[in-house]
Amino acid sequence: MKYFLPIIVASLLSSALFAQAPLQPKNVEIPAVYQNISTNEAGFLVFTNPETSKEAPEFETPILVSLNDVRASFTGTKNGLQLNLNNEHINGLVYYGLFPDSDDKFPQPVFFKNSAKLTAGVADIDIAKTAGKYDIANWEQNGFAKLGYRISDDKGQIIYDGKIYVSGKGPFKPALSIVEGPFVNKIGSTQATISFTTNFPSSPYVEVNGKKYEAVQMMANIKGDIKHEILIDRLQPSTKYDYTVVFGDLKETYSFKTAPASGSREKFTFAYVSDSRQGNGGGERNIHGTNAYVMKRMAAMAMHENSVFMQFTGDLINGYSNTVADHELQYANWKRCIESYWHYMPFYVGPGNHEVLLTSFNDGTKYGKLVDKFPFNTTSTEKVFSNNFVNPDNGPTSEDGSKYDPNENKMDFPRYGETVFYYIYDNVAMVVLNSNYLYTPEADVIPLIGGNVHGYIMDNQLDWLKKTLKTLEKDDDIDNVFVTIHTPAFPNAGHSHDDMWYKGNNEIRPVIGGVAVEKGMLERRDEFLNLIINKSPKVVALLCGDEHNYTRMEITNDMVRYPEGWDKKKLKIKRSFWQITNGSAGAPYYGQEVLPWSSSVKKYTTQFSLMLFDINGPKVNMRVVNPDTFEMIEEVELR
Repeated sequence: MKYFLPIIVASLLSSALFAQAPLQPKNVEIPAVYQNISTNEAGFLVFTNPETSKEAPEFETPILVSLNDVRASFTGTKNGLQLNLNNEHINGLVYYGLFPDSDDKFPQPVFFKNSAKLTAGVADIDIAKTAGKYDIANWEQNGFAKLGYRISDDKGQIIYDGKIYVSGKGPFKPALSIVEGPFVNKIGSTQATISFTTNFPSSPYVEVNGKKYEAVQMMANIKGDIKHEILIDRLQPSTKYDYTVVFGDLKETYSFKTAPASGSREKFTFAYVSDSRQGNGGGERNIHGTNAYVMKRMAAMAMHENSVFMQFTGDLINGYSNTVADHELQYANWKRCIESYWHYMPFYVGPGNHEVLLTSFNDGTKYGKLVDKFPFNTTSTEKVFSNNFVNPDNGPTSEDGSKYDPNENKMDFPRYGETVFYYIYDNVAMVVLNSNYLYTPEADVIPLIGGNVHGYIMDNQLDWLKKTLKTLEKDDDIDNVFVTIHTPAFPNAGHSHDDMWYKGNNEIRPVIGGVAVEKGMLERRDEFLNLIINKSPKVVALLCGDEHNYTRMEITNDMVRYPEGWDKKKLKIKRSFWQITNGSAGAPYYGQEVLPWSSSVKKYTTQFSLMLFDINGPKVNMRVVNPDTFEMIEEVELR
């Protein structure tokens, strides 16, 4: 039986943006968690199938444009800017337009009536044509403008949606610009973190209440960096602050509100959704890797409902890349589509299986053999995810030191980084888990090559969860805890072949250094449920994704949870508990399956669904709204 996610072929092999390219010899150290991978005499990685003795060389399918190409490859011209993607095979169009010179809260470009033809990777953007009545940016007076641009290929698929500042009145030149952000992150009662990316190395700063906050710069990097994280501290709880990002001669001003003091028990609302990878229907439903249309609607609705944060748990993008460049381009498109709202409200992001970054071996089969990309310290799924998002860094370190660690004296596993964490807002705690750590996409391949399966929580992460929940249970200021993980404990639509069920096959489990771990998938599922249901009464619900629908189901002790003939211990469920799956942010929908626990499903829909949790002290009310139509799907009192 094959346990595999067929979307890999779309992302990894079939995209028009990809072209096979020869690898350079790596001579990298092979992680001890894998087996049957070696380096040949030429320095290339190979996988040797122990069943056939055939060697499969590593391959990569690098994209023809990188994030740097679409952001920084601008030069000034007499009439505007020239964009050079450094690849003569790319043709299409570049749509462009000015951001109005106004005090709009959610600034957006207005695309001009003309577009620039993209030929052999080069396009000339004629800003001079936006003079006179079209000069909504007032560049003729101010000498600078903020320009939005959108690159599409010759099939009409949007590759990237970007922005840049332009200086001059003709000739023009690219100016120091915030090309991503600014984003509000890690909101607390006395601090927040502002992050953003610039097109050139620089040393920008943030002003709040007349105080200047700067990022810490290393002496060896006196010119600054392009990625910036700036801590704003010594703030007052429940207070709105304007913040101004100053970069070069330009600045942008937005605002955020600090969280209440812990345990204040003020009324507030937060939002939840997952699975926004590219969908069908064309246009903004597929901006290389992400369904920007639906995700924008989700973010706008969350902001309209005064949400204080949004939790998003997995499958932001199509992913399944084997190049960091493509992965980061997709991440950039996801962040760009909700950027206008992220200026004000934090988005906490957890990983899913589509965030996987792969080392790939071509063995002649349709997909090849795939494992979590290494070297782990620079290119693992977890490392690249952590590099691209600003989450709390308070989770477990790695699976090193566990009983299946193949080498006690060195790091053999990827660091969890910012893929597992928790955060507190007033009397609510959110615990974010990673169900695709060290992920090898084909469960049947794992005994041959090693790695972890989709949906399995490994030992150190489970132990961290146990300790974290115990801490939260003892905290008198916390009334409600939510646990979120990408994969449901009980799938209902499209994932009965995996998640934490695998059609009832408990033999599915990780293999580390050639040795299968002790506990199978169903046993580990029960250990997980025991922690969040029986041991932790403050946990209100398990929030999941992966399945592209909205499903609310009630887990009880009477619910069928095991396959026929199950001869191991059965977990007694001591209280009724909600599993709520909401993977409806634009990924292609799944129809409901008939499974042993289907009678426990209380609500199911394939409509786009934003979950809004209204918190009032210990009381929790949930509203589920379609952000595309404003239809109320359901309203439920959870506690």
